[in-house]
Amino acid sequence: MPAVTPTVVCETAPMPGERMIPLDQMPRPTRERLRGIRGVLTDIDDTLTRDGAIEPVALEALHALHAQGVDVLAITGRPAGWSEPFALAWPVAAIVAENGGVMLRAENGRLVREFAQPEAERLVNARRLAACAAAVLREVPGATLATDSAGRLTDIAVDHSEFAHLDAGQIAQVVAVMQQHGLRATVSSIHVNGWIGEHSKWSAAQWAVRHCTGAPLNVDEWLYVGDSTNDQLMFEHIPLSVAVANIARFVPELDVLPAYVTQGERGEGFAELARAVIAARGTAA
Repeated sequence: MPAVTPTVVCETAPMPGERMIPLDQMPRPTRERLRGIRGVLTDIDDTLTRDGAIEPVALEALHALHAQGVDVLAITGRPAGWSEPFALAWPVAAIVAENGGVMLRAENGRLVREFAQPEAERLVNARRLAACAAAVLREVPGATLATDSAGRLTDIAVDHSEFAHLDAGQIAQVVAVMQQHGLRATVSSIHVNGWIGEHSKWSAAQWAVRHCTGAPLNVDEWLYVGDSTNDQLMFEHIPLSVAVANIARFVPELDVLPAYVTQGERGEGFAELARAVIAARGTAA
């Protein structure tokens, strides 16, 4: 599907095809559309967090959106095990972990876990994933599995920027090995993730919205916030797509750019977006 570019008419309307418009320069008709936003879909790593921990300003923004009746659904490449405590602690409707493989949500104070694939299929895939992980470690010098790998149920992850460092060539090698083993591979701000199946952040968004709201995902009622190359599907499908400022690192590698970009990085950028949504609804953040 080709990139969707918002059409706006105002005194400072962007040129046709223009993307990465500063959020504070969002044209008036688009700002007015924020008033009707039902919810926010968001990445987690380096969008809400810094060094693996949520930034206080981002957590405050989540609470502010929740207080305004704005649903927040987080979609991440992080594993289920890492995400479970946050699905219970944060004011989010759900977290879909492992790039669409596992949905986690709180129900009457307890954690509910659901999978995109049936158990028998996951068991078969687990053997293929283990074989691929061994091949990556064997064939790519310097490659190491992510430290959160023990909590992964449906995918594998190779660390490139969290506790280890891989250069662009090594990252490309990891992606190539995963693809040779029949995996889908994406690069986040910290990991190279690989999994088997057609699920993705986009399918995760559709799944989570329908499950949590009882209605199909209407792209005009939701916006998406992200920070890296594995957010491109969402930038493509959600017209009101926003990146936090630290996406600058990945811009040369992006085929699809977000429509808007915040001034702030990571949690500060997410809070900037939350303030804009809340202001559009007639309440100061």
